[in-house]
Amino acid sequence: MKIKAQIIDEEGLNRTITRLSHEILERNKGSENIVLIGMRTRGEFIANRIHKKIQEIDKSKPPLGVLDITLYRDDFRTRLKQPQVTVTNITFDVNEKDIILIDDVLFSGRTARAALDALMDLGRPNTIQFCVLVDRGHREMPIKADFVGKNIPTSINEEIKVKMKEIDGEDAVYLIDVSETE
Repeated sequence: MKIKAQIIDEEGLNRTITRLSHEILERNKGSENIVLIGMRTRGEFIANRIHKKIQEIDKSKPPLGVLDITLYRDDFRTRLKQPQVTVTNITFDVNEKDIILIDDVLFSGRTARAALDALMDLGRPNTIQFCVLVDRGHREMPIKADFVGKNIPTSINEEIKVKMKEIDGEDAVYLIDVSETE
């Protein structure tokens, strides 16, 4: 793997979180009926940051949860290694709520589809709106994000690597070339 470019730095990530938070509030006419749900792992940290920013902007504290979709993935049974199942932490009612589902990168759409299945098992929300930090294209499912931090078209030999201070020690988004062998 070779880093081709740094797409977003720490300051850019902070600006993107602020913009996404404003867009969510504007589209939903405030935070009264929204709940934020971050997808493990990096979506959880992005959701936490959006949650804090919404508190600053709107002086409100919408419910915040974490979703693990491991058992809902369509490749669950075909993976060679044992999947690492973590905990979904949604302690509030999702019925008739406007769910803001948050993830780091939108690629094939398969992870988002799995998240939709998992959320529907929790209840019947009013809407599910999808927020991603980066949309890199290459969809295999008819999935589109409602809120996009940055569109970064990639080739199939490239990946997007999101780094978060909480687990990676830095805030950044990198374009990675995966075609070269080390």
